[in-house]
Amino acid sequence: MNNESSDKRLELPKSIDLQKDFPPPTYDEWKAKVEMDLKGASFEKKLITKTIEGIELQPIYTRETLKNNSLLDQYPGSGSTRASNSTGYFNSEWLINQRIELSDADEFNNALKDALTKGQNSIYISLDKASKLGLDADYAKTEDVGNGGLSISGLSSLSRALDGVDITKYPIFISTGFSSVPFLSILSAYCKKNNIDLSKLSGSVEADPIGYWASEGELPVPVNSAISGIKTSLDWKIKNAPLLKTCNVSSLPYINSGANAVQELAFMLATAAEYVRKLVDLGADINDVAQNIKVTLGTGSSFFTEVAKFRAAKVLWKNLISAFGGNEESQSINIFAISSQFNKTKFDPFVNMLRTTTETFSAIVGGIDSLQVSPFDSVFSTPDDFSRRIARNTQIILKEESHFGNTIDSAGGSYYVENLTEELAKKAWVKFQQIEKNGGMIKSLKNNFIQNDIEEVYQLRATKIAKRKSVIVGTNMYANPTAELLVERKVNNEELQKSRAEFLQKFRVSISQDANEKVLNALEILSKECNKDSVDIAANAILQGATLGEITSACRVNVNDIDRVKIAPIIKRRAAEPFEELRIRANQIAKESGSKPSVFLANMGSIKEYKGRADFSRNFFEVSGLDVKYPNGFSSNNEAFRAVVDSNCKIVVICSTDDKYKEFIPELVGKLKTKLNDVTVVLAGYPKEQIEEYKNAGVDEFIYLGADAHSILKRIISNYEL
Repeated sequence: MNNESSDKRLELPKSIDLQKDFPPPTYDEWKAKVEMDLKGASFEKKLITKTIEGIELQPIYTRETLKNNSLLDQYPGSGSTRASNSTGYFNSEWLINQRIELSDADEFNNALKDALTKGQNSIYISLDKASKLGLDADYAKTEDVGNGGLSISGLSSLSRALDGVDITKYPIFISTGFSSVPFLSILSAYCKKNNIDLSKLSGSVEADPIGYWASEGELPVPVNSAISGIKTSLDWKIKNAPLLKTCNVSSLPYINSGANAVQELAFMLATAAEYVRKLVDLGADINDVAQNIKVTLGTGSSFFTEVAKFRAAKVLWKNLISAFGGNEESQSINIFAISSQFNKTKFDPFVNMLRTTTETFSAIVGGIDSLQVSPFDSVFSTPDDFSRRIARNTQIILKEESHFGNTIDSAGGSYYVENLTEELAKKAWVKFQQIEKNGGMIKSLKNNFIQNDIEEVYQLRATKIAKRKSVIVGTNMYANPTAELLVERKVNNEELQKSRAEFLQKFRVSISQDANEKVLNALEILSKECNKDSVDIAANAILQGATLGEITSACRVNVNDIDRVKIAPIIKRRAAEPFEELRIRANQIAKESGSKPSVFLANMGSIKEYKGRADFSRNFFEVSGLDVKYPNGFSSNNEAFRAVVDSNCKIVVICSTDDKYKEFIPELVGKLKTKLNDVTVVLAGYPKEQIEEYKNAGVDEFIYLGADAHSILKRIISNYEL
């Protein structure tokens, strides 16, 4: 071969047509190839996943998937799924928030000032249950004082909580429960005393009576009276503090009960619709109402579903407000995201850090406005400085080191996310329409439509968790058998109430006669009618020495208790609780007997024959906190029998192959049952043809992939006798 012909052969073409030379396969071509590789297995069963929302997730998404998607023509901006403004977080960063669950005002103040120097850029105050009920600490139930947050009864305690903090520099969020009027009065008095311009305050002093009612099952006032209170606070805020929001729509009661993303969005919409309708009927302007609402959504563990949920919330809000005649500005939602408690665990709680990290990731990508990450120990303890710092730094790291604030709608254009966003939005709108046909959110809570709807989804979740088809790392799978519950830090309610009561009693007797008369006059005016001037009247009374309880009591004089309605409260629960109860019971048995209940693995045959099922069995029983003894394989029934007897274990798991079981099950199980009357014999595996035979031989339980692990473990532990 000469050099000339060799050069021609190696010469590259002058142009390349990739589309012609490498034609992209169609979806049908790809699917045909995959079905060949599946060798007869069902494509739908193997590769299509159905979510708890009833959405079928495809193994691959293409441009064709979005051919009829109605959301693709949007650009970042008001009312868009993509971002609330055209520059994303560049010019308007999300607010890094942190709940400080300390009841004492001085302790709260120290923690707040420390957090504000370490990356937190907004203030969050959650009031304790007594304060949310409008009760002074000395008149409240002991268990309500300090329960869930800061104990505030008047101007002095708020002043101590905010001492040295510029509330015009940081947006302030105050969760007041079902009524914001009393606390707006205290905040207004604080600002007057300290010459703070109310018009410079931003954030929210928020009430969500429907959400509170759903959580607690009852309100001290009728729901409609509480919504009238929102109208009072709205009128005051328009005149005095236009940047504050005074109404909140929270989905936390529902997601923390097990609701799925579709339900969460639908319940949020239905609650907002109730507020909008009733406030407009009371004479409020639709745009004022819509712009006064802050929406609080929970963050869950299904990453892409959560991203799509936050994006879907924007288009759903736009549809809702436009249907009421709101303008473009009002159609832009303000989303506050908070870590849900449903997927958090008590055992192996440090895994909660990983959960909140993915949740934070999804919330930011989804385009929230402010974000609060719950400390890893918040489900069982009062978080300390360390756990709060870890939670706060989760956001800061994603912002400063991962540069999440430097992209605008990073999920935009993803075939998968765009499709999932539209599917969630459509399903949530249908669910919302069902609630509306049922009479709206208030009526749907009264007739248990909401409660039953959540319960149906929760039972689906519970079944998957029990069968370990839905994995809770460290709880129903991959448990650390040596892990103990961390020491709980709890508020001493009795001590707190005692100290608060002593302070309030001294404070009341220290007020001058003249100030007392001014307070009484103000309270008399409030008792006659609560209107748009109520906040200012109450604020002046607070400046003279009135307390939260006195203001609240005066405003409720004319409330008709007959209209108060009790409902079945939305149950607050966590997915891990059933398995945690097993661990707790095992620990109780250990304390009573001196050692944990033990499981002996009767491994039969060679390591190749028993190892797979023995490893599975160890994992199966360790999730309940039982001690598992894992010996080498036994070559005979007699050898295995002696080892079981010597172990003193009351639970025996036989591990080997189905073929081996045929050889020794009847004899070995018979000997065990004869010698050990209280022994529980478990077989690793489920040989269908021999199930009845093995049951008759004395096998009590069968464990295998897909078995109801929780039910089996509960039976075994319940039957365990010391």
